[in-house]
This record gives sequence, structure tokens and C-alpha cells, in this order.
Amino acid sequence: MSSSKCTKFRTEPFEYNAALVCRDVPASLAAHALRREWSEVDLQVTRDEQAGYLAALRKVDVEFAVVEPNEEFPDCVFVEDCAVVVEGRALITRPCAASRRKEVDEIRRILRDDLRQKIYEIEDADATLDGGDVLFTGEEFFVGISKRTNSQGAMALAKAFPNYSVSSIKITDQLHLKSMMSMAGPGILAIGRSKEAKSALQQILQKSNFDYCTLTLPDDEAANCVYVKGFLLHCTKQEYPESYKVFEEKFPNDVRIPIPNSELHKVDGGLTCRCILVQKPF
Repeated sequence: MSSSKCTKFRTEPFEYNAALVCRDVPASLAAHALRREWSEVDLQVTRDEQAGYLAALRKVDVEFAVVEPNEEFPDCVFVEDCAVVVEGRALITRPCAASRRKEVDEIRRILRDDLRQKIYEIEDADATLDGGDVLFTGEEFFVGISKRTNSQGAMALAKAFPNYSVSSIKITDQLHLKSMMSMAGPGILAIGRSKEAKSALQQILQKSNFDYCTLTLPDDEAANCVYVKGFLLHCTKQEYPESYKVFEEKFPNDVRIPIPNSELHKVDGGLTCRCILVQKPF
């Protein structure tokens, strides 16, 4: 990990104790889920991957509420896009894809009724915001302005979370900001090595109010990982051997949990896409 200076972050900036996840994968995902390039999806392997994901959350003692898979919504396993949740506030997003707009209804209900979050809505009818474009570092927000999220969506996020700085990051070739970066720990920004990832990092360094340690990975896709309760859910050795080697070198074995994502990646899904981490009140 490298940085000229790493700000001392809170020991545990993501004090998440619960998650919202999809219980399983709808059969409609294989043929109808959104994807930038067509790839055949093995539905059974996809379901095995999701089962392994839920098992990993149980292993790290994360309580979770589930949304049932809905055949009308092929992308419903990617719950992250439907809400941004920090410190008991849940902003219900407006996904760019019209086919995903109604997914937010059940997400809203679960966040409000089961996980007891305070709900905020986007008022601007022109705003689009996918949760995959929202990176919360524990101290500030970065929002990818992409094909899925516009500046009005970023402004809606800033309105919902007035206590945090919100900076826009221009994205051109990737689907989402978190398609090439995520938080791998307190103050640790995991980021890919592509030209697009380097451009995004440069924008972050220019706009950030903090100094982050950077964990550079050979593969953009591997830079999408989930840090929760001191554990790191990351790519497998089979999928991204060189990036796996970096995780292996930088983190102790007892905090790393490799999670397969090969089939869901075919429909543009990453590890963060499959859950919404929540600070549920006791």
C-alpha cells in the first residue's frame, strides 16, 4: 500500500452490523439481466455464488435482511444500486435503467420496517443515481458521473447527507465508479490499474479532504471488494491470480475471505453490488 501520507482514520469507520441482500438469484437473470456485452450465464453457478456470499456474511456475524428474488426484476440481486445508507439514513436512489426503477419499492420497505433506517427520497425527477457510483470512505462521498448517474443525482446525495463532503468524479469507460475501486479498510482505497482507474484516482486526490492509502491491483474488477467488521471479502485466486496475490501479501489470512463472482461479473456485477451494508440500531 502506498501514499505519501495516510490520514489517521477512525479505527472502524464502517460500523456496519447488518446487511440487506437478495436471498437468491432469479432465473430471469441469465437471459434478461442488463450487461454491456453478451455472455452466457450458468444459473446454477450464479446461485452457488450468491449462497457463498450469504455464508461469508454469516461467518463474519453480519445480521441480514433479505429481499426475495423477483422474476420481474432480472437484476434484483444487485441491491446496492437501489439505496445509499449511512448512519441510519437511507437515500432511495433512482436507477438509470427504467427496468430497475420498481426494485426500489421493496428495498425501501425493508430498510424502513426491518432495518429501521430513516428514509430519504430523491425529489428531482431528472436525477439518476445508481448506488454502484457512490463510494463512501467513512469520511466523505465520491460520486461517479457516468452513463448511469448524473450531476442531479450527485446533488440529491449531497442534500440527503449534508454532514459529509460530496465530490463528483467523471467516469467515461467504466459502468460505475466502484467497478474499479472500493474501500478495503479504514482509509485504504483499493483501485485498479487501468487508465480509467488512474484518472478517477487523480480526481479523488485533487478533491479529497483526506489522504488515503492506496492498494493498487492489476485488475479493475478485483478492486471491488467488501470491508465489513474487520474482514475483507475479495476476489478469488482462480478469477484474478495477480490481484489475489496482492491481497495475500497485504492482509493476514484470518481477515480475508475470497468470494467467487465469475458468473455475476458477466452481468456487470461486483462484490459490493450484492449487499447494502447498514448500521442497524440496537
